[in-house]
Amino acid sequence: MGAIKSLFSILFLCFLFSNTASATYFHKVPAKKGDSIYKLLKRYYLTDYECNFDKFFKLNKLKPDDLLIFGKEYFLPVYIYDYDGKSIKSTLNIDQWEKSHRIKEYNEHLLKDGLRRKTIVDSKILWVPFNEFNCEDQKITITYKESTAKEAEKEENVSIVAAPIFVEKGTTKDRHFTIFGEKFAYTPLLDNKLKGKIFYIVSGHGGPDPGAMSKRGGHDLCEDEYAYDVALRLTRNLISHGAVAYMITRDDDDGIRSDTYLKCDTDERYWGSKKEMSLAQKIRLRGRSGTVNRLYEKHAKQGFKNQYLLAIHIDSRKSTNQTDMFFYHYPGSKSGKKLAKSLQTTIKNKYKEHAPGRNYFGTVTPRNLHMLRETKSTNIYLELGNIMNPKDQKRFILASNRQALADWLSDGFIEAK
Repeated sequence: MGAIKSLFSILFLCFLFSNTASATYFHKVPAKKGDSIYKLLKRYYLTDYECNFDKFFKLNKLKPDDLLIFGKEYFLPVYIYDYDGKSIKSTLNIDQWEKSHRIKEYNEHLLKDGLRRKTIVDSKILWVPFNEFNCEDQKITITYKESTAKEAEKEENVSIVAAPIFVEKGTTKDRHFTIFGEKFAYTPLLDNKLKGKIFYIVSGHGGPDPGAMSKRGGHDLCEDEYAYDVALRLTRNLISHGAVAYMITRDDDDGIRSDTYLKCDTDERYWGSKKEMSLAQKIRLRGRSGTVNRLYEKHAKQGFKNQYLLAIHIDSRKSTNQTDMFFYHYPGSKSGKKLAKSLQTTIKNKYKEHAPGRNYFGTVTPRNLHMLRETKSTNIYLELGNIMNPKDQKRFILASNRQALADWLSDGFIEAK
């Protein structure tokens, strides 16, 4: 009866995609002691796509806040194919080299991690993440490779520009913001260049989701921590120029940090909330956009017309790909495109000033992302670089560079028309 029941479960889960060559079923694994849904999916490199979470919940009839039971088996959003012995492309009846290469790398990393026992060829079995056929456009990040310690040492002390830290003059309770940490809590009013403007600064990921991750000199690099520190510095700059600026993602015990390697933690929350961030990405995104929209409506009723959102992230690509800071705006948004172009111009000019001879190739492109689509302000999305690339890493691991980025961005907002 057990064998018949198992066979029925497999047949029930089998289905045929129009773009694949053979029937598939989903891989099933037992939960380890201490496993959360996020931890289990992360082990199998599945946390970079929202649809993988949705499929996991559906396959196992779970809700985002449900707990996993130690030893119980759960279906993963990973298809299992019979390998045809020729190639991944012929097995899946696809012609995209990049897709087949990603799937090959995926299987190799699972083998390296001990999650697969044999190679694709030896086992005649191919594992394919659910997102490869269902939600490529929802990509957040994906990280496999690490920077070598040698590369880290070589690049460690190179700085974009020796940017000065704020000079604090006098004290006043009205200019004291604890979110910036004890050393930087006092924020002087330097001028009123941004008076009458509202800013929503959203650092990417946070809570149970560290975002893109990499290694440098044996240290973990978490996207959410470095994006958060740049966001804090930028918010402080904006306030010092007379703006009203909100840190939408908040970590009460971090503040502005001067360390090169920032500790990865999970205690971030949203502005105005004391609750921890949800495990489900969709809920986290709605928490961010909902917070921004409530504040937007409040200030709109007060007569504020100039309201802006900047989402700060760090991209993840192959370690050999060096990128410049680049921007996204919502498709068809004239105000978003104009603002992104203005910031791009400022960054380009800053490089000319501080690094003459270094060309800047940062782009401005449209993209249909939640924070650009679902919020009511003028919105742009910034990627600081490639977290996997050693040269890009130096752009944000050095505190002086994080301050330079914040300074350049705040100058860009001042110069924007």
